[in-house]
Amino acid sequence: MYVDVAGRCVGVVGTRATAVPCALRTALDRLPEVTRASVRDGVLHLDEHPLVVGRLVDVTVPRLIRSGGPGPIDVASLVGLGDGLTPYGDDVLCGWLAVHRAAGVATPDVDEAVRGLWHRTTLLSATLLDCAMHGEVLPEFAAWVAALGTTAEEERAAALAAVGHTSGRGLLEGATRALADLERVAA
Repeated sequence: MYVDVAGRCVGVVGTRATAVPCALRTALDRLPEVTRASVRDGVLHLDEHPLVVGRLVDVTVPRLIRSGGPGPIDVASLVGLGDGLTPYGDDVLCGWLAVHRAAGVATPDVDEAVRGLWHRTTLLSATLLDCAMHGEVLPEFAAWVAALGTTAEEERAAALAAVGHTSGRGLLEGATRALADLERVAA
């Protein structure tokens, strides 16, 4: 389930759902039916039950050692491109942004362009774009980045590509595009 909390999307997910970086993860296999979500005194309530946070999970993208600056990306042609809760173009941008954060490469012009176009996409997708700009990613993305250049890279890429209907493939496309751009600019 996704809740609008002051203009930011906050997910509440069970163990079988995609663990988006803006989600509160539960130990439940399946969430119970909820008719109303509200925030009272800074606490998210599902119906009348407060959601208690037990521990924090690190959603930071692993550090990459790469030199060079960002390559070009056409933000206007990607934001909101596709259907679903996270349009494919947004997923591509999330992957591109997250790799730049992992490499410690700032992308202020792209960030500004993305923020200026949030109105063209879903609240969840806009929140995930913001997460990517802060280097916050899915566990499958973090595992793939950590496996780059190792024998586990292909297996981790397949696990990432399997996320959602097309989200994982979009993230992978944006990330590999960013890696190629960073290598080309450094050369």
